[in-house]
Amino acid sequence: MPSSLQVHRINPITHTAATTTTGCATVNFHHKQSTPTWAFPVPSEIFVPDNVLHYHTHAVAPNQCCSSVVQAIDAPIATVWSVVRRFDNPQAYKHFLKSCHVIGDGNVGTLREVHVVSGLPAGSSTERLEILDDEKHVMSFSVVGGDHRLQNYRSVTTLHATAPPPSGGSENHGTLVVESYVVDIPQGNTKDETCAFVDTIVRCNLQSLAQIAENLSKENSKSS
Repeated sequence: MPSSLQVHRINPITHTAATTTTGCATVNFHHKQSTPTWAFPVPSEIFVPDNVLHYHTHAVAPNQCCSSVVQAIDAPIATVWSVVRRFDNPQAYKHFLKSCHVIGDGNVGTLREVHVVSGLPAGSSTERLEILDDEKHVMSFSVVGGDHRLQNYRSVTTLHATAPPPSGGSENHGTLVVESYVVDIPQGNTKDETCAFVDTIVRCNLQSLAQIAENLSKENSKSS
């Protein structure tokens, strides 16, 4: 896959009606098209470099929610990125997925159809690669179809090198993974319920990523 920055324009979403909670007030929207609010859901104590800050700034429509999950990994950024950048193999660390079929050449615009493990309230998801930047370590995809309740889902994942902890650990720098998303709130659910559900899935995925990347780092250290 090429290493240059690849970005596709995201089309604005039109909503006919929605109800959402903004701050402490609930606001009803009945316009044909509502103006989204720009949100940066990454916690203030998490440092995100200026050159990738804008990737985690999402346009959030009134019937959507936005959140982020952060995961520290004791493995070099190159090792973590080698797993994350594989748009064709998300099931390598996303254990809720059992298979993936890719349509495209791996560049921005490539589609993948992933199938979910049995027992979950979903069957499949069709996803499009929106950003793949090997230099800044940025990956983004959006959900464009499938059998599930999470509509208009868009995720952005960035990787940032960190120093090893004072108590010890890997001689190489570790990695901080920041994953943010925006998604429609399903009918019958609240903003908090939707974020809690998606946060749990993302957190499980990133914890799995940490385990896999740290094991790979140890294997690489032994072989070097």
